[in-house]
Amino acid sequence: MRWKIPAGVLVALAFLIPAAPALAQTERPGLNESCQTVERKEYKDIRELMTIDLDAATDVEIRVLANQILAAANTDSLAVLPGAIQERLDGTPEDLRAFLKENVQSAWSADLRLAVFRTLTDAGTNVQAAADDALKAGTIDAYLAYLNVGLWDARALDCAAQPTPTPTATPTAVPTPVPSGSEGAPGEGGGLPVTGANTAIVAAVGGALLLLGGMGYVIGRRRRSRFVA
Repeated sequence: MRWKIPAGVLVALAFLIPAAPALAQTERPGLNESCQTVERKEYKDIRELMTIDLDAATDVEIRVLANQILAAANTDSLAVLPGAIQERLDGTPEDLRAFLKENVQSAWSADLRLAVFRTLTDAGTNVQAAADDALKAGTIDAYLAYLNVGLWDARALDCAAQPTPTPTATPTAVPTPVPSGSEGAPGEGGGLPVTGANTAIVAAVGGALLLLGGMGYVIGRRRRSRFVA
């Protein structure tokens, strides 16, 4: 049966649960897997929220604590813990109390381990070594130390070790030399190709010579005819 509380208590919970900005971590710049500058993602240590005696706390205090942990888990984009807490919040107060006492840290640890594995995509040698150390340790402290500090330090080393790309020089076009005396090279002794008005003059002279030659041939024939007669 779903556990219900009076509306007045819900209003009180709204004031007791920290607002989202209060859960936000102070972010610092770092390098991502592509060696681009980004804001670091820092994971919240939810143990800092568990400041009450879970055995002596009231049901309302337990519910407030569960909502605080749920908000932190959602802020860190965890995969396992948010669903597990929400399931208990929809259940009985006894189930919620027992989960916070016995299982919340194991679910959180599974989320942090998964987050470590995700950083291995396209990882360099230093990131791989740091992640391997955290996974071998297998503790919440080791996972947090890697995700919040070790990952960023190792990635900076990997990025610094990458060779600096050498800019490619653009080849300069070399003009093709024009042989001296060629028709298409003005000023080199070859002159320009005959076109336009020069062509018309040459054609007219040729026509006149042809005409004179014809006339000379006719006159020659007439003289020869007279001589024979």
